[in-house]
Order: sequence, then structure tokens, then C-alpha cells
Amino acid sequence: MIGVLAAGFATSLGLIVAIGAQNAFVLRQGLTKKHVGIVVAICAASDALLMAAGTAGLGAFLQSAPVFLQVFRWAGVAYLLWFAYRSVLASRKHSTLEPAEAKSLPLGKVVTTVLTFTFLNPHVYLDTVLLVGSIANSFGDQRWWYMVGAAGASVIWFASLGFGARALSRFTSSARFWQVLDLAIAAVMVTIALTLAFAKL
Repeated sequence: MIGVLAAGFATSLGLIVAIGAQNAFVLRQGLTKKHVGIVVAICAASDALLMAAGTAGLGAFLQSAPVFLQVFRWAGVAYLLWFAYRSVLASRKHSTLEPAEAKSLPLGKVVTTVLTFTFLNPHVYLDTVLLVGSIANSFGDQRWWYMVGAAGASVIWFASLGFGARALSRFTSSARFWQVLDLAIAAVMVTIALTLAFAKL
């Protein structure tokens, strides 16, 4: 059991550590110190839900109905480009100063944004539903232990990213820091959008 848990943990951590739209948003919320717990909880719970769905067999369904991935692909591309544009605009407006004062979206928009980054990203389904689900099922009766290990890695990663962002607080009093961060986020969004647009799903 321990070995299966560890395998799930390692696989999941390897998949989510790469910089992506979701991670960039969690990092930014962590730096603003606003709604961090809710963002972390949504990301971790969403991953666990998708991993459980894949372990239960949804991955096989998606493989038989690729049209769903195409819908998610182009909706995701459009949203990522829109968010990149908003990040560029935000980079031109910073004049402050303290992390607690840094501009953040209202709670409702924060929730909507993190859900959109999660569920409109086809790679999320490829990683959690198809890949994790397929590997989990290869463990037979112990497949749910694998899924628990994978979900545990997600919880630890997002909590570390969101709450660990405070370690950067000595830099966040600079308006230049926020400008660079917003431009970096915009670049990440555009890169992911282009990757999604040309990826073979």
C-alpha cells in the first residue's frame, strides 16, 4: 500500500510542478495574501475530483469522445489569451507597494478564474483523468490508494505554492516586482495558449 501511495504521489507531483496557468494564478494570490486558502482548496479539490473520475473510468469515456477535448481546447485558448491581455494591462497600472495592498480580484471572480483555469484546460484532463486514471487502474484493487497518493501531492503542492509565496514578501513592496510578475504571467498564458492550439489531443 505504501509503495502505491508513493507512486501516486510522485507521479502527481511530477505533473503539476511545471509552471502553468493554474500555478501562476495560485502564486499571484499567495503574494497578494488574499483568498489564498480558498484558491488552494479549490485547486486541490478539483485535482482530487478529476483523479477520482479517471480512476473510476471517465478516462476511457473521454478517449472515445475526443470532441469534448476539442471544445475545452479552444475555450481554454481564448480564455488564456484574454487573461494574458488583462495581465499586460495590470502591469502598467501598479504604483504601490505592499503585498496586502496589491490589487486582487473580488472573491467571486477569484473563484471563477481558478475554476476556469482548471476545467477549461485540456491538459488537466490529460494529466489527471487520462494519465493518472490509467496508471491507477493498472494497480487493480489498490488503484484508489494510488489516487489518494496523487491527490495528496496536489494538496501539498498548492498549499506550498500559495502560502509559501509569502517568503517572497521582501520583494513585493516594489511596484517593479508586480510589473515583472504580471508580464511573466502574461507570457506563461500566451505560451500555454499556443501549446494548446497546436497540440495533438
